[in-house]
Amino acid sequence: MTRRTASFAGQVVAWVVILAVVAALVLAVLVPRIAGATPYTVLTGSMKPNYPPGTLIIAKPVEPDEVRIGDVVTIQLESGKSGFVTHRVVKVSTNLKGERSFTTQGDANNVADQDVRRPEQIRGKLWYSIPYLGYVNNALTGSQRQTAVYVVAGGLLLYAAYMFTGALRGAREETKGED
Repeated sequence: MTRRTASFAGQVVAWVVILAVVAALVLAVLVPRIAGATPYTVLTGSMKPNYPPGTLIIAKPVEPDEVRIGDVVTIQLESGKSGFVTHRVVKVSTNLKGERSFTTQGDANNVADQDVRRPEQIRGKLWYSIPYLGYVNNALTGSQRQTAVYVVAGGLLLYAAYMFTGALRGAREETKGED
């Protein structure tokens, strides 16, 4: 393999890695923030096989009357506390006052969740998910995610400047060789 081919292959690999990191950050941080959605990480096997532990779930806010049987929703377990669960709605009920309630169940669980969910507990409906990215989401706090975005953006700018100056040097050398 010639030196030029090896250099080109190295550049292709570098760009693929950079684009993958940027895409992951965009999908995990930027898109949810713009859309008003919230990222959550699946921590248990209750939603296997579709959403195994480590899956990043992006839940978009939804009106409770839009929630249907079969929807995957993220629920706040107790008001004011940070405990959340993402399960599938298996039953929608309405009482005599017209108030709705939801029965949820993990896909891998044999029985429905014991507690019936109230509309105000629903934090969002599954918008999209990304396998394994939840591990990264758990490892980084909100400010660390923001810093990661800035670091990756800065790294991309530096890499672009490096590539640009390398191309200019190469063009100059070709021009000198022609003289």
